[in-house]
Amino acid sequence: MSKTTCGGPSLGWRTAPLDVAAEWTMDAENAKAATTMDLSADPTAQFRVLQQVHEAVLSGDRARTAPRSVILDSWRRSLAARVDPEDFRPPVVYKPEDVRDVRSAHPLRDVLPLLRELLVSIADESAYVMIVTDADGTILWREGPAELCRLADPVGLCEGTSWAEGVIGTNAMGTALAVDAPVQIYSAEHLVRTYRTWTCAAAPVHDPDTGRVLGAIDISGLLHELHPAVVTLVSASARLAENHLRGQMEMRDERLRVKHLPHLLGLRGEPGALLTATGRVIAAQPYGRPWPARLPIQPGSDRVLLADGREALVEPLSEGYLIRMPRSTPASPATRRPVLSLSFLGDWPVAVLDGRELPLTLRRAELLALLALRPAGLTAEQLALQLYGDDGNPTTVRAEIHRLRAQLGQAAMTAKPYRLRAEVEADFLTVRDALRSGDIRAAVAAAHAPLLARSEAPAIRAERDQLVTALRSAALDTRDHEALWTFGQSEPGGEDIEVFERLVAGLPAHDPRQAVAAARLAWLLTEDDDTEGISRRVASGRARVHPRSPVEARALRVPPAAGSAAARAGRRR
Repeated sequence: MSKTTCGGPSLGWRTAPLDVAAEWTMDAENAKAATTMDLSADPTAQFRVLQQVHEAVLSGDRARTAPRSVILDSWRRSLAARVDPEDFRPPVVYKPEDVRDVRSAHPLRDVLPLLRELLVSIADESAYVMIVTDADGTILWREGPAELCRLADPVGLCEGTSWAEGVIGTNAMGTALAVDAPVQIYSAEHLVRTYRTWTCAAAPVHDPDTGRVLGAIDISGLLHELHPAVVTLVSASARLAENHLRGQMEMRDERLRVKHLPHLLGLRGEPGALLTATGRVIAAQPYGRPWPARLPIQPGSDRVLLADGREALVEPLSEGYLIRMPRSTPASPATRRPVLSLSFLGDWPVAVLDGRELPLTLRRAELLALLALRPAGLTAEQLALQLYGDDGNPTTVRAEIHRLRAQLGQAAMTAKPYRLRAEVEADFLTVRDALRSGDIRAAVAAAHAPLLARSEAPAIRAERDQLVTALRSAALDTRDHEALWTFGQSEPGGEDIEVFERLVAGLPAHDPRQAVAAARLAWLLTEDDDTEGISRRVASGRARVHPRSPVEARALRVPPAAGSAAARAGRRR
């Protein structure tokens, strides 16, 4: 199967000599553990030497000069992962339309202004591109001279492609993430021959809260362009990015302390602690020994084991946890299902797990919505079909689900099939349940906007349209003008001509909402350019297009809220 890349489909790959590098031995005195190399010598001569080393090692011959140990180790890992040195292009993980959502949810978005100030101006002057990846090695940002970006596109050096070492072989981004250290890869040190004309340096960036790798910062350029000091510059930029993130974390900690300190003080001197959403202790009252820097909070559990063997109670707060000692500790810990709250009606979805808001891309919101709608669970194949249609790839879905499960924890989500174990509270499910029970007022009150309004996933579009259609039908069929008025104030009903015709005809003349409905109807009819229809309605007394009260006059001057496509379609039903 060919892989889609920004440079086009990859060629079929030939089997690389997987055992050659593992059998090749180098003299210890020639081995270099450093992750950078001296570029002060003639670059062209070095290029030829590296080519000879590359060919010798991969063919099983003994090279006259040993590659650096970091390079040899990377080649071994890459070949073991069946990366083809002859021709290989990076697969696309995120389509261009998805990259923006992934960026918006990634923590490194906050350091982009700093990196641009430090690196992009240098890149523009020196013909480099600056690249920022996520922890998996997928490129999220690429900035630099337009001419160099055009050269980078055909080889897949662009947003959305994976440069993980196990996917594309030895490269600065993927190898820096693999060894968790700054790395410079020069020319033929790349395992894949396609990238011999490129030289790059990258450094990993760590989360100051958890210590986990967030991604990598990379500078890439053509063979003769990369300055020897660029790896130092990239390393310094990564440290500055981490310091910036640490400053943001400390400000969040202070806000959290101020917000939740009353909970801690409410213990009245009893042992307790305030924790961040990741389990870091930011304020505490002593319990006989120092509190650790972090506690292993498990999603869904109401207890945590302390170093002295005692159990403490875990109480979820809006952005963290309160830990307190129970008056009597039972012999075995009790657990409960975590609570997952989904607010998915509208443009910007929000998910909260046990009081902790989760970073959420549109794609992950779509996955959560589909799983919430189908409590029995779905397979990767079913999710691929519902998210992408017939062209869906289950492998892509599995990768996204893997990241989502890492966010939620095993207590909230299981596999085979993928299923939510958490107790789900979702606004769109509230609307469905209210409609099924015949509580029209509750349904229209909850449905202020369409489900995941920006989603184009086939199953989400179908569910969104069904929900709007059912709401509209229920609101129009009922004689409850309160419910119909509420539906008319929502995004789905706000541009529905028939809704406002019913309100104008049904609301009593002394009700101020009747005048507002008439004004709104007049605006909708005018916007619809249906002048003959307006004349007919005015002549029959079904609608007034001229205000007869100050309320109507003001309403006519107020522009309408933007409506959804489904709502606009309702005008002509």
